[in-house]
Amino acid sequence: MPDYKRIYGDILNSRYPDKKKYCENILHNDILTHLDVIKLNTIIFGEATAESWNFDKRHRSYNKETILKILQYQKKNKLSNTQLAMHYSLSRNTVARWRKLFVI
Repeated sequence: MPDYKRIYGDILNSRYPDKKKYCENILHNDILTHLDVIKLNTIIFGEATAESWNFDKRHRSYNKETILKILQYQKKNKLSNTQLAMHYSLSRNTVARWRKLFVI
């Protein structure tokens, strides 16, 4: 797995030193989860354009730990599959498939 702390730390130091204070809490974690990486990317580079978002969503992958965190978030906040899909920019079918695979 890439060393995201070092990668994002270098990006912040060289290109976006003004955004470093917004990312400090996440970068102080010992291990960055997939959700942390997505948050950092959004903080540093802003919201994606429609074109880049369509490309990026096809190449996302989530590990079991991240999927379980997303499903626990759904349960904790009593969200439907559609609401969860909109919150995390996922497909409703993906959420439904995860719920079948990982029963919480």
